Amino acid sequence: MKQRVVTGVLAGAVFLGLMIAGGHFYVALIVAMASIALIEFLKMNRISWNNPLALAAIVGLLAIVVPFHSYGIDWLSDMTILWLLMFALLALTVFSKNRYTIDEVAFTFLGTAYLGIGFASMVDVRLMESNALWWSFLAFCAIWASDIGAYFFGRAFGKHKLTPLISPNKTVEGAIGGVVSSILIALVFALLSPDLIELWRAVVLGVVAAVAGQLGDLMQSAYKRVRGIKDMGNILPGHGGILDRTDSWIIVFPILVLTQLIPV
Repeated sequence: MKQRVVTGVLAGAVFLGLMIAGGHFYVALIVAMASIALIEFLKMNRISWNNPLALAAIVGLLAIVVPFHSYGIDWLSDMTILWLLMFALLALTVFSKNRYTIDEVAFTFLGTAYLGIGFASMVDVRLMESNALWWSFLAFCAIWASDIGAYFFGRAFGKHKLTPLISPNKTVEGAIGGVVSSILIALVFALLSPDLIELWRAVVLGVVAAVAGQLGDLMQSAYKRVRGIKDMGNILPGHGGILDRTDSWIIVFPILVLTQLIPV
């Protein structure tokens, strides 16, 4: 527990510091986290970092996450990048005479899209033209409030299992507590900055962030259970890997952007 707390405090301080700094500092952090997360995902699927499939995936990931539009490069849309990556990965199956299989290609492509779009959405929110830091804080605080609320409500009142075959410790009561906590935090932001977000939108954002975040957590629990592993990595002592800490982020941010609950 001591190691977990120390790691959490130090990692949290670095993350928040670079998020506040913004610009190249935050982009570099997110790119690094995304790259490590992709390597963790590929390793889980028994694809080593120096495999040609992994190298192609890392290039594709960087093309998605790095905000090239900020540097005047607008033709590299996510659709273009994903199609080129798909083409390259499928071509590798041909040129390698099926040494690299279609199953490996599918896992590699899925991981790149899943992580690339998720982390890119965090960058897009932080690089908004106005109130970018405020919206980033709102999204993260809603996610973290859901996590904390679910944990404590689950410990205090949890009786009914939410998904016993995927994550036995999660309860319905904990999930509800997470939603309530996320809504309350979002409402605090709305009351402090009514010119930026209406009360009703804050409630919707809190619900979406909590539900999507808990679903993102369960998604990762599901595929870790299939692979028979507890953590995705060990880069964060006491916490596991980057993916273990960001599983909810990479689902929540794209949904908040796609629904325009965050007006990117």
